[in-house]
Amino acid sequence: MVSREAVEIRDSIQEFLDERLQLKLDGLKEDDPEFARKRETLVGRFQPETWVADAARRVTQLQVVTHSLKPIHPDARGTNLYRTSGDLPRHDLVGSHLLDSNFDEDVVGNAAALDVYKFLKTECGGRSLLQRALEGDPALVEALSDDAGKAKEWVAAFASIVEPKGAAASDTRAKQIYWLIGDDPVANDDYHLLAPLYSTSLAHVVYRKINQDRFDESVREALKAKRDNRYSETGYRVYPALAVQQMGGTKPQNISQLNSERRGTNYLLASLPPSWVSSPVRPLYNRDSFFSDFGRRRSVRRIVACLRKFLESNPPSNQRTRRRRDALVAEIIDELMREQLQIQSLEPGWSADSRCRLPLAECLWLDPDRVAFDDEFARHREQEPWVGEVYQRFGNWLNHDRQLGGRLPLGDPEHAHWEELLEEIMNHV
Repeated sequence: MVSREAVEIRDSIQEFLDERLQLKLDGLKEDDPEFARKRETLVGRFQPETWVADAARRVTQLQVVTHSLKPIHPDARGTNLYRTSGDLPRHDLVGSHLLDSNFDEDVVGNAAALDVYKFLKTECGGRSLLQRALEGDPALVEALSDDAGKAKEWVAAFASIVEPKGAAASDTRAKQIYWLIGDDPVANDDYHLLAPLYSTSLAHVVYRKINQDRFDESVREALKAKRDNRYSETGYRVYPALAVQQMGGTKPQNISQLNSERRGTNYLLASLPPSWVSSPVRPLYNRDSFFSDFGRRRSVRRIVACLRKFLESNPPSNQRTRRRRDALVAEIIDELMREQLQIQSLEPGWSADSRCRLPLAECLWLDPDRVAFDDEFARHREQEPWVGEVYQRFGNWLNHDRQLGGRLPLGDPEHAHWEELLEEIMNHV
């Protein structure tokens, strides 16, 4: 007596074969003198046991893989691998180990035998026939044939689709890396030969994700809202300098099944350092203070706004609040010191120009190398307490109405604290 599960598997197989048979029959011409014979031949070929026996023979022409060699070079003939995420070591970088259990398997080999792979992808009871074959499912054995011995051979043949064909091998067209594992770079035995493979399953996930981020309807709506200067509930992602690598030319199926589904398109994310273009550093001419320009910097305004918002929230007077406050002020001081170093990189003596209206203390601070040719300037820098004045001017600036003042009751204690923080940080640089 055939089990209920086996009957359900047989029904799924029969449905798959009926669909493929009908496609073949639709291609016949009824006015063909050989129509009846050809029809009878097709019907015979698609009898379940006949077709499954042929599929078990042809499955050796295919291999289900997760890591493929052909994308490295289309003419390479070497080992491909099937590795689930659970088979791979865990680490913090992006890799195939991050794929969930529903990852897309790829298949390589003779494109004419891909119908066998489609057969094995047929699902019944939430599992594909391939999953059942890999598990040696008794219900699948029972469903394939009443001859248990023959059915077990077929199941074993189908399960072998994930195994490499022959011994592990690379190819002269494949990429190979000699990796030094010993101490002697001139000793052959101190090298391990690495043969990189293409993570085709991971590439397919990346392809689908990027296409969704680029072409999904919600993305188009969000982009339209941006162009119209309207609010959008959803955001969108952009991939600058995205490149496309076409694999397989006009026959992407010769690379793999998933490559065929992608029509040969494989995305390459930009792996480049940022193109940083710094604004030219100019002397502070026609300015009454360094801090007037400094306070207008976007990064400084952002940090000051965070500090103001935090203090206006009336946080409790405890150590945690003080640490948070001082950390934000330290960020402002970091910006201050970056700006200071940029200005100090100018040609020495710029502060002697008649257009410079900065206070003497700020000139002594921002143009230190002027002392090399200006004796009076050097005397002021050595003898006068100009550093304390710089600290004081920083405190004045931070307490100002446009920075932290206004609704905040800031006074001499806060002013003194800002000075102390600046002095402490600068003395440790």
